[in-house]
Amino acid sequence: MKKRSIVPIVYIFLLMLPIYWLVTMSFKPTNEILAGFSLFPQSFTTEAYETIFTDPTWYWGYINSIIYVSLNMVISVCVALPAAYAFSRYRFLGDKTLFFWLLTNKMAPIAVFALPFFQLYSAVGLFDTHLAVALAHCIFNIPLAVWILEGFMSSVPKELDETAYVDGYSFWHFFLSIFLPNIKAGVGVAAFFCFMFSWVELLLAKTLTAVAAKPIVATMTKTASSAGYELGLLAAAGTLTIIPGAIVIYFVRNYIAKGFAMGRV
Repeated sequence: MKKRSIVPIVYIFLLMLPIYWLVTMSFKPTNEILAGFSLFPQSFTTEAYETIFTDPTWYWGYINSIIYVSLNMVISVCVALPAAYAFSRYRFLGDKTLFFWLLTNKMAPIAVFALPFFQLYSAVGLFDTHLAVALAHCIFNIPLAVWILEGFMSSVPKELDETAYVDGYSFWHFFLSIFLPNIKAGVGVAAFFCFMFSWVELLLAKTLTAVAAKPIVATMTKTASSAGYELGLLAAAGTLTIIPGAIVIYFVRNYIAKGFAMGRV
C-alpha cells in the first residue's frame, strides 16, 4: 500500500515542479535568475506582473487570445454537432472514408496551412483579425470535435430518436431539448479540447496577426532585447497563460473523466 501511495505522490511532485519553478522565477529579477540556483526569491518583486497589467501591449495579448480561442470553440462545437450526428445515425456512401479524411486534417503539420491561410486572409481582408485565427484553428479542431462527439452520440440508443419522432417532435426540437442534454458531457469534453489546442497553438496565431489581434504567445517574444531575455517578465507571462486553461479544466473535469470512461478521449 505504501508503494502505491508513493508513486502518485512522486508523479504529482514531478508534474508540479516545473510550474513551481516558473512561478518562483516570475517573482525574481532577471539578474537573480541568472546569478544561480535558489528555491525561493531572494529579491522578491512583482515588477513583472505590474508591467503585464499596466502595459496595453501585454494585457491585450491575453484578451486577443481569449477572444479568438472562444470564437473557435463556439464555431468548432456548433459545426461538429450536426456532422457528428450524421456520422453516428446515418450510413451513406463514403462515410468512413470521409470520417477518416477529417482525422487526417488533425494529423497534418500546422506549418502546411500557414502560408495558404496567410495569402487567403490577406486577399479577403481578414488578416490580423480574431476571426482569421479562429477559422484557421477550425481545420484541426472541428475534426477532433466530430470524433469526440460521434462517440458520445453513438452511445445514445437510436430508439430515442424514433420515439421522439413518433411523439411529434421536429428534428431541431428533439435535438436541442432531448438529444443534446444526453450528450452534454461530450460537448464539454469537445469544448475543452478545442480550447486547449487553440490556446497553445503558436504558428498560425503568430502568422495571421500583426497588431490588432496579436496573441500573448507572440507578445512574449518582446522579452528579447540586445541585453538578452527579460526572464522574470517571460516567467510571469507564462504563469498567467496557465490560468485560463486551469479554469476550463476545473469546470469540465467531470465531463473529461466521463469521456475517458467511455474510451473516446
